[in-house]
Amino acid sequence: MREAPTELSEVGAGEATPRALCVLAPNPSPMTLDGTNTWLLSEPGSDLAVVIDPGPLHEGHLRRVIDFAEERGKRIALTLLTHGHADHSEGAARFAELTRTEVRALDPAHRLGSEGLVGGQRLDVGGLDLRVVATPGHTSDSLTFHLPEDGAILTGDTVLGRGTTMVAHPDGRLGDYLDSLRRLHTMAAQHGVRTVLPGHGPVLADALGAVDYYLAHRANRLAQVETAVESGCRTAPEVVARVYADVDRALWPAAELSVRAQLDYLEEHGLIPGLD
Repeated sequence: MREAPTELSEVGAGEATPRALCVLAPNPSPMTLDGTNTWLLSEPGSDLAVVIDPGPLHEGHLRRVIDFAEERGKRIALTLLTHGHADHSEGAARFAELTRTEVRALDPAHRLGSEGLVGGQRLDVGGLDLRVVATPGHTSDSLTFHLPEDGAILTGDTVLGRGTTMVAHPDGRLGDYLDSLRRLHTMAAQHGVRTVLPGHGPVLADALGAVDYYLAHRANRLAQVETAVESGCRTAPEVVARVYADVDRALWPAAELSVRAQLDYLEEHGLIPGLD
């Protein structure tokens, strides 16, 4: 098993790359780590900015993001979502009201305005080159945003700054998630991506190492789940109790979602029989 990826910077508000600044939302929890990272992006010298994941519906946080932009002479021109989970998107409608921006997302249910997002799309806001990468698996609508000039990817919950993420069964699917990790691996290995700007936790300095770690972790967990079934576990809660015995029980509900996704994957590939 590879070592956990190395953190590049402390959690909290501050510049992560020349084009990306983080504003940490005040919603820490076992699931959100230190809180949601709201990202403020802008091309140096431009007066326009993009915000990715406004975060929870917290008036103070939303106004703080706007203040950070205005203090730097920036006007927020566009709001984007990595996916629709509430800790990333709940504040989007209010933020759009405050900034008079559209909200673009893959899922039409989370859009405000006439345009959405699709993988392969390229955005230009005030000279900022931002590319949309489809990375389903954590959820079916998960996106990653690529900042090629900074060699950085904004991964939402697909890759976190600390620990690993869940596959949110049944909407999230493990096969899709593994494909997405391989897509990010190719970007890191062949297309100059060095830095991970996650939706939670610190920035990661080694994108390739982080994705390698995630792929190795998933392979290890799959083997553990398969072994648990072979040992007599017949339900997802039984598998969680065995495989995640050393994990904080507060995380077991999330672990069960991932286990259900792993059981579906193993069953689909004919590696285990159907379970309860």
